[in-house]
Formats: sequence, structure tokens, C-alpha cells
Amino acid sequence: MRMALHTRMLLGGALGAVGGVLAHLTLRGSPLLDAVVRYATQPVGQIFLRLLFMLVIPLIFSALVMGVAGLGDLRRLGRIGLKTLAYTVVVSSLAVILGVLLVNLLHPGEGLPPAQRAALTESAAERAATLATAAAPRTGIEFLVRLVPDNPLRAAAEGDMLAVMFFSLLAGIGLTLTTTDASRRLLEVIEGLYDLTMTLIQMVIAVAPIGVAALLFTVTAQLGYSVLVQLARYVGVVLLGLVLHQFVVYSLSVKLLGGMSPVRFFRGISDAMLTAFSTSSSSATLPTALKVAEENLHLPSHISRFVLTVGSTANQNGTALFEGVTVLFLAQLYGVHLTLGSQAIVVALCILGGIGTAGVPAGSLPVVAMILGMVGVPVEGIGLVLGVDRFLDMCRTTLNVSGDLAAAVVVARSESWTPPAQSTG
Repeated sequence: MRMALHTRMLLGGALGAVGGVLAHLTLRGSPLLDAVVRYATQPVGQIFLRLLFMLVIPLIFSALVMGVAGLGDLRRLGRIGLKTLAYTVVVSSLAVILGVLLVNLLHPGEGLPPAQRAALTESAAERAATLATAAAPRTGIEFLVRLVPDNPLRAAAEGDMLAVMFFSLLAGIGLTLTTTDASRRLLEVIEGLYDLTMTLIQMVIAVAPIGVAALLFTVTAQLGYSVLVQLARYVGVVLLGLVLHQFVVYSLSVKLLGGMSPVRFFRGISDAMLTAFSTSSSSATLPTALKVAEENLHLPSHISRFVLTVGSTANQNGTALFEGVTVLFLAQLYGVHLTLGSQAIVVALCILGGIGTAGVPAGSLPVVAMILGMVGVPVEGIGLVLGVDRFLDMCRTTLNVSGDLAAAVVVARSESWTPPAQSTG
């Protein structure tokens, strides 16, 4: 029987990490190890990362356009659409800010020995020197000006992802407001581009075990086992952020804005949470989420279907939190100092990334790679998190689906729906 992809990815990461640590202990400084890294593992890892980068522009553009155009029912469900969008932006912002605060408070990426930190800092400086477009704007006015591209194609070619995202959001709004046959055909073309990109992403992810092994071997061969300690701290910070957002932010929103007991809410959505955890896919969990929303939470069907369908691609709170923690963790690990302005850009990108991230396993990886490149953090560091990504993906997808259902409760309550008195069982 063919081994599952996540098992192969975990095995590849383990082999790469163990092999790198052994090579570091036995061959450190030898010409043989340098040759293996320079001519084998490093090129393989770089090719894998470039494959991810290759798909960033079509993924972000098509997903954001479809995410916004998916609110095409705004004319029929005007209030519901606007409330869903507002809730998504606010709660996603809270998720990213929570993750960023935890990283700044707990410093999971710090603690490497000085010699290894110096080597990483030098590598980061070389990487940042090639990313002139990633520099943070000096002022808030400059940031606002740079949001608007004078040439969307040039912005894409130069890797100015904020400008690309702005154009994609405008395109989605334009398609929402345009009801001609030609605009509907254009949306179908963009949907086809999204489907094509997702197929290519799945092809790239299929070879991820090899890429993960190569990237982890390269890093651990240079740094030894101490980097694995930092990785464990990173996993702990991500899980802490997810738990706090799940049981504090969602509980408060459901109670204060939705008028429902948090205990009753989480009991009612337990089937959807288990499905999300096992599949790591918001899209695959959508049928179960719709079922529990109507049968357990007793939400109005026209509200739950709209909110949950849009939310399966556009309301990715767990993904946004994960992306923010990952970027700041790797910045700390590589000794890249991110100013408040740079961190604000990371927050904004993660919020938009939560909208533009595919609701499938590992769908956030191209977005994380893109953000790392923009803020001058070596993209090679993504190899560290790929080894544990499957488990974190299961956890953050659970948060994503819970967030969709919480949004449905809040929006339904705002439309004068009242939770029934009987227990959901």
C-alpha cells in the first residue's frame, strides 16, 4: 500500500535532520560535507523552493479574485456579505496580532550558539541584498502609495506582492459589480487558473519529502541538533496561539456577539472539528460544517450556506496566525531584525494571505515562502517547518473551520436569529 504523503514528508524530514546532525558531528568542516551540501542537497532544496515561488503569483491572484467575487451574492444578501467580510477581517487581524505578540514575547527563534547565529546572520544579509523590493516603506504615506501599482505586471515581475494583492482585490470587486456575460466568462477563466494552480501545487507537494529532506540536511549539517530545539519551541508557540484563539477569541465572539454558550457551540461543532483535524482541508470539511450548522446549531440555512462557503476559502484565521508566527520565528532564527513597520507589513500580508490561501493541505506554503522573501528572511528556513507542517496544518485547519462556524453564528445573530433553548446534544 502506498505510503501517505504526510507520512513520507515526515519521514523525509526525519531522515534529513538525522543525516544532517550526524554529518555535522562527524564531518564538520570537511571538503566532503561541503561538496555534498553545495552540489547536492542545497540545489535540490533550492529547486523545490523555486517551484513554490513559481506558483505564488497565479495562486494569490486567482484565489483573491475568486474570494472577493464569491461575495457576488452581495446584492441579494447585502448585509450578510458585508458583515461576513467585516468579521473575517477583524478576527483574522486578531489572530495574526496574537501570533506576532507571542513570538515577540516568547522568542522561540532565539538561543542559538553565537557562532551558528553569526553564520545565519551572514547568510541572511546576503539574501536580503538580493531583495531590494522587499525593503519596508519608510513612512506610512509611502506604504499607502506603494499599495497602488502603476503597472500590475511589473509589480508581479518585481515581486511586489502588496501591489499584486491590491490589484487582485480590486479585480475581485470589479467582477462582483459587473454582471455581463463577458465578466462571467472571465471569472470562469480565473477559476480555471485557480484549478490549474492547485493541480501544480499538488504536484510540487508530491515531491516535498525530497525537498524537505534536502533542506533539513543542509540546515542541520551546518547548525547541528540545536536548531531542532528551536523548532520544538516554534511548534509550542504555534499551538499556544491556536489554542488561545480557539477557546478565548472564538468563545468571546460566540458569547458576546452570537448570544450562544461557548460550551454549547463547541459541543455542536465537534464533528466538524474532528473532520477538519483529520483531513487538513477546510474545503473537504465544508459538507460536515454545513450539516452541523443546520442540525446542531440550528442556524438559518441561507446564512450558514453563504458564510461557510465563503469562509472555507476566505476566513482562514488559523492559517493567518501560523503564517505570522512562522515568518517572525524564522526571522529570529536567522538573526534578521524586523522593525515595527516590517512586522506591520507581515501582519497585513498574513491577513490577505488568509483570504488567498487554498483550503487544502499545505496550501499556505507558497504564501509563507513569498512573505519570507519580501522581508529578507532566507527562504531556505521553510525547510525546518515543513517537517512538522502536517501536524500544524491539522491543528490550524481545525481553527479555520471553527472560525467559519463562529462567523456564521455571529452573522445569524446580527440578522435577528435567536439560538433555540434546547440542548444540541
